[in-house]
Amino acid sequence: MSSSSLAGRRIVLTRAGHQNSELHAKLAALGAEVLELPLIRVIKSVRNEDLAEVFPELGGYDWIAFTSANGVRFYFEEFFRVFDDIRSLGLIRIACVGEATAKAIVALHLKVECQPEIATAEALAAALVATGSLDSAKVLVVTGNRNREVLVTKLEEARAIVDTLQVYQTEKNDLSSDPSAADFRARGADAILFASSSAAQSFVDQAAVLQLAKDARRPLAGSMGPQTSETMKKAGIPIDFTAKEPSLDALVVAAVKALESESRKR
Repeated sequence: MSSSSLAGRRIVLTRAGHQNSELHAKLAALGAEVLELPLIRVIKSVRNEDLAEVFPELGGYDWIAFTSANGVRFYFEEFFRVFDDIRSLGLIRIACVGEATAKAIVALHLKVECQPEIATAEALAAALVATGSLDSAKVLVVTGNRNREVLVTKLEEARAIVDTLQVYQTEKNDLSSDPSAADFRARGADAILFASSSAAQSFVDQAAVLQLAKDARRPLAGSMGPQTSETMKKAGIPIDFTAKEPSLDALVVAAVKALESESRKR
């Protein structure tokens, strides 16, 4: 892709604001005009009672699994609030889903010992099972309020002893008075990118405040992965393009190809 692949194109991002920097930069580098439409927000949500159960037992866990960079961020905020030494993690091994999650781990000078090529919970479960280390192993899965149960279920089927620790929650962000929503209604866009099921559902739930003006551009809708696509289908959002794998780079590539194809049809 050239630095002008998206020149003159207007792309809408639907992730929580603090998660947009990398994707925003990738699109801007290709010449796109980027509008951030924060359909969801992610906030810390952790109970002290849960921490009191988990933290004293850290030395007894064999694995800790993170399914998002948000989980890494909020888990370690609480970890460093309680402990003043990273060695308090003990000899626990770290598993994660996705490049963004891995980068968050590496930024703490920690090693990721299990990361599947495909960024899904199913793939992480399979990768952990493939290590041959799960029989009677203790695994801590760090979650949000909307995490799917498939990872825990598959690990338990492999005879692991699994505990979960919720450290954040994802909520719909009310856009009724948000300037970005007014901008979207008035001008529309060439493409809108959905990187999570939560954002797709929030888009549908707030359809009234996101209704495009008569002359606004109607965007192509793109999905980053199978779970997001499933939510979009159920919600009635047409899927115009899908990333070949659940990653930001793949989503950008899919958007460029879809918009180029659209241009050729005109």
